Amino acid sequence: MELQQTHITEETFWQAILNRDTSFDGKLFYCVRSTRIYCRPTCPSRRPNRKQVCFFQSPQEAEIAGFRPCKRCQPQYEIVPNLTKAKILAVCRYIEEQVDRIPTLSELSSHFEISPSYLQRIFKQIMGVSPFEYADAIRSDRFKQRLQQGEEIAHALYDTGYGSSSRLYEKASKQLGMTPKTYQCSGKGMHIAYTVVPCSLGYLLVATTEKGICAVKLGDEADDLERLLVSEFHQAQIARDDDIHREWVQTILNFIIGDEQHLDLPLDVLGTAFQKQVWQALQKIPYGETRTYADIAREIGKPHAVRAVGSACGANPTALIVPCHRVLRTDGNLGGYHWGIERKQKLLAQEANKSHDV
Repeated sequence: MELQQTHITEETFWQAILNRDTSFDGKLFYCVRSTRIYCRPTCPSRRPNRKQVCFFQSPQEAEIAGFRPCKRCQPQYEIVPNLTKAKILAVCRYIEEQVDRIPTLSELSSHFEISPSYLQRIFKQIMGVSPFEYADAIRSDRFKQRLQQGEEIAHALYDTGYGSSSRLYEKASKQLGMTPKTYQCSGKGMHIAYTVVPCSLGYLLVATTEKGICAVKLGDEADDLERLLVSEFHQAQIARDDDIHREWVQTILNFIIGDEQHLDLPLDVLGTAFQKQVWQALQKIPYGETRTYADIAREIGKPHAVRAVGSACGANPTALIVPCHRVLRTDGNLGGYHWGIERKQKLLAQEANKSHDV
């Protein structure tokens, strides 16, 4: 029902519309009789003639009266001032359930009854990426899993919602860090030489290609490290060679005992553009210093992508050379480390002592 208010009260409403007063958002909707459209008081559209305007308290009342929602301010959707993390996580779950497609922002806003622009902004604040980027990352992960399971590339593309266009195929290549065919082959055509040597952290495995170091791993058992390397590159030609690039291996060993503070070795690693950006930021952390995941996120210009930074650290293929052990949680705790929290603690303590001595 149209508001039946005094002239003074309606004049107050009109001033709120002229001033685009946010305090009235969700409480007041104005309708333009000539266009049969209703808007929020904060709508960016041109202000109408006052004589053509009437007021309502809800979108439902405006629509019952025969008015249509504005396509710019979309007043039919609720603005939630304190959109909770739980609500955003519910949006994430909805996105994850769409196994063969990426839902549009319009679909998400309609399903959760939230303004598209507000949903986009708050989702990015909490998750560090937009809803589309989140869905795109999930699609990429599903595509990888299907390739690893041996599914045909064309089927994997269709089943995960990529379609068959060359543009989408190229996009998949960038997310994988290589072409889908190469990823599916798990190193097919690559020649990898490796060695495993004992060190103060247990065992050190260093694997190389003709271009540089492709893997550095730490563990308690040499056999376990070898099996891990083979599982990651199970179609590559892998051979143990304890003599090739011995100087690289010795440099890493010197680093482990604190006699070398800078590892400037050639790398041959594959990763997404985001992962490589994180790894480059990690290599800039000075010896003896630490950063938080939030620090790295700000360093690469993505301050809300803290979780994604943590994932990139966990995916680091070259331990020590890319010093992910120097990244801590925001509260100062060590956080996780792919090669064991005790190794991380030992490395950090040694670096702190060595830098203090200098």
